[in-house]
Amino acid sequence: MSQADATDAQEDATHGARPGREDVPAELLYRRETRIARIREAKRVLEARAVAQAVVDQKPVEQAKPAAKAQYNFTDPESRIMKGPDGFVQAYNAQIAVESVCQLIVRHAVTQDANDKQQLTPMIETVGEQFGARPTQVLADSGYCSETNVATPATTDVDLYIATGRPKHGEPPPCPRGPLPKNATLTDRMRRKLQTKPRKDVYRWRKAIVEPVFGQIEHARGFRQFLLRGFQRVQGEWALVCLGHNVLKFHGLCSR
Repeated sequence: MSQADATDAQEDATHGARPGREDVPAELLYRRETRIARIREAKRVLEARAVAQAVVDQKPVEQAKPAAKAQYNFTDPESRIMKGPDGFVQAYNAQIAVESVCQLIVRHAVTQDANDKQQLTPMIETVGEQFGARPTQVLADSGYCSETNVATPATTDVDLYIATGRPKHGEPPPCPRGPLPKNATLTDRMRRKLQTKPRKDVYRWRKAIVEPVFGQIEHARGFRQFLLRGFQRVQGEWALVCLGHNVLKFHGLCSR
């Protein structure tokens, strides 16, 4: 430290003293100020999310605070942390609805929700608006299962087949045979519905309708991650991917 002080004194005598922040290069000062601004913006967004969640949970807004482990992504602030096949990733949730004859995508969407429980009703309503009639039958995996989805007005006239979960090996059936108890929930009734062989056979068609479409998009066409950033741009990118899938399907049908 004494050598550093001696060098500073010698340089000040030679070049003149420059007290204060002038010794810091302007580039570093600019980076510091912009970084502080981004951190303040991140804090504001996390606080806004906490308030929005409090409204959803019907809790006092004035007491809403971000969780201690709440996170903010500086690269793409509109993306969210979601669980993927290889762990947790910064991502968006891509949705499609597929018709059963030609595997054409009739509805697509991108959401910031980590699960699919809020997406079933918008899917059904949008398909109904686009085609003039809602689908008469809908097959969906367990990610869409909730009491609200089974009971919502948008699904009351739709023959729903929603998986309620996958039992682990060796466990007894989650809904034993016999009369349903009087306090059985709508999820219990859906579980019993899918235990009957005719309806179980209907639900198996999901593996031949929508799952192949995801496989064709990811593996045959190599689209395994979004290339753009920002919610609006990602929505447009997913729309183009779905459009390309439908064009290729039409081409295959017309060339037969």
